Amino acid sequence: MLRLLSLLLLLLPLGSWAQSSLSKVWVPDLGNGTYKNPVLYADYSDPDVVRVGEDYYFTSSSFNAAPGLQILHSRDLVNWTLIGAAFTEQLPKARYNEPQHGNGVWAPAIRYHSKEYYIYYPDPDLGIFVTKAKNPAGPWSTPVCIKEAKGWIDPCPLWDEDGRAYLVHGFAGSRAGIKTILAVSPMAPDGLSLTGPDALVFDGHQGHPTLEGPKFYKRHGYYYIFAPAGGVPTGWQLVLRSKNVYGPYEERIVMDQGKTPINGPHQGAWVDTNAGEDWFLHFQDQGPYGRVVHLQPMQWKNDWPVIGEDPDGDGKGQPVLTYRKPNIKGKTQPLATPPTSDEFSSNQLGLQWQWHANPQDYWAYLNGPQGYLRLYSVLPPEGAKNLWQVPNLLMQKLPADVFTATTKLTFTPRVEGEKVGLLMMGLDYAYLSLTNQGGKLQLSQSTCLNADKGSAEITTPAVEVPTAQSKQPLYLRVAVKAGAKCQFSYSYDGQTFQPLGQEFQAREGKWIGAKVGLFATRPSKFNDSGNADIDWFRVE
Repeated sequence: MLRLLSLLLLLLPLGSWAQSSLSKVWVPDLGNGTYKNPVLYADYSDPDVVRVGEDYYFTSSSFNAAPGLQILHSRDLVNWTLIGAAFTEQLPKARYNEPQHGNGVWAPAIRYHSKEYYIYYPDPDLGIFVTKAKNPAGPWSTPVCIKEAKGWIDPCPLWDEDGRAYLVHGFAGSRAGIKTILAVSPMAPDGLSLTGPDALVFDGHQGHPTLEGPKFYKRHGYYYIFAPAGGVPTGWQLVLRSKNVYGPYEERIVMDQGKTPINGPHQGAWVDTNAGEDWFLHFQDQGPYGRVVHLQPMQWKNDWPVIGEDPDGDGKGQPVLTYRKPNIKGKTQPLATPPTSDEFSSNQLGLQWQWHANPQDYWAYLNGPQGYLRLYSVLPPEGAKNLWQVPNLLMQKLPADVFTATTKLTFTPRVEGEKVGLLMMGLDYAYLSLTNQGGKLQLSQSTCLNADKGSAEITTPAVEVPTAQSKQPLYLRVAVKAGAKCQFSYSYDGQTFQPLGQEFQAREGKWIGAKVGLFATRPSKFNDSGNADIDWFRVE
């Protein structure tokens, strides 16, 4: 009995912590041996996964956001936690110190070779890069460019049984002037250089337009290239196979939407379990919510994969909405989700946060012992017409189709026109802000449509904060309904919220979903800055 009580006491802190860190808006594990899709209801686009022993490690495109190449971990492919990122600043720094919407890290590949983790990623304007780590949580090595090339994208390595290595990749039509073809290059065994010319291995123009995102595997003597085709919103999963690494390759569509509501199911990773099962992770484009991640069962028939359910037995699967969890050997995976809320009670920012460009030291400071994040107001870049060009946006991915994000803050301005805001960012954006006007704090909602085209913001008539309240905490909130329709509101006591402004329809960004978060700006140059102390940010 004493041993049982001791065990319970040991388990309680872990259990309570795990429960408190769970998302309050989307948990894919249904708790009865089954799961629901998406397993990651957030914009982890172009996902890739590798299994090492009992552990799975996941990464995805991060474009211009920093930290970039976020790393997730799971033991059952359903319950995922964020454990780190491959870099805190994107190189070259001078380029990525400014927002580079849609540029930066495109579809990466993560692999394990010679007791090291490798991530290969493309910068479509600069070339193919690789970074390595002994521990997937980091630190990761400084990325090395192994091929300077404009328009090479979506690289994936393969180390063969004979010690030779290869790299497959696609082409971005916007940069290279060609697309829908895949090529393979020989690579040095250490994975750090290409050793010969590129060879064309497949041309998809006949039936597979917008062919990209290849992933390279070998099984039973066949080389396999898993590659999405047909475009992000409406495409399908193509698989190519050959006995020779350079082809010729046979082709087969192994999954499409079928009779399901899951549009464009493709681009992702084949992984197996230590119990011998096969699974496939892929994205689905959901507009403002980004490219959310689904998990599909997978089987091999006559050395071809079938992904998802295949009700008519034609070898082409369709996505599942719910399914039994993967069979794994070893420790049971507790319920887990990537973090969303942040109490700012440590000296490290939650791993869910990303800046819109390489962060600068003076933008924000954490005070863990006192439990707040201090945002300093930053002068927008010269010529900025709206927040699209502003780098100091502290954002995170949308965590579900329906949720409420609330922040508690205290604003101490020092400059006329300084503001702090709760922001829903995309090609269109809106925010609820506190602004210092004539020594008074003013609450208002601002909206900007077609921000990427340099449009001006439209601001609602302001509500003046009572003087007695101006030194006290205020609460800003955005409630997101199905379809990403957003209503902003504010409160002086954290209990009663007053809507402000019209409902706003969130919109995706450049190759990404909308993001929600915080910013602080000032309109004029001054040798000091006001600040907002963010007590907490909660997603419910």
